[in-house]
Amino acid sequence: MTKNRPKPDDRSDNVEKLQDMVQNTIENIEESHEAMEFSNEQDRSRIQEKNQRREESIAAMREEIQDEASDRENGYQ
Repeated sequence: MTKNRPKPDDRSDNVEKLQDMVQNTIENIEESHEAMEFSNEQDRSRIQEKNQRREESIAAMREEIQDEASDRENGYQ
């Protein structure tokens, strides 16, 4: 019987993955602005709320990018 071993922690591409996530979120915000032009007031309000959460997520991801980049510079593979 073999034991399931956890995969080793591979953070080598975390910065790149996070940068892609930030870019995708920015694109979602831009697309939502276009959708707002054709939305009623209730939908516009929901979109604005969602975009606020997206902006908060972007800020958090950017902090994480800085942490990961710093760790990478300090020798973490």
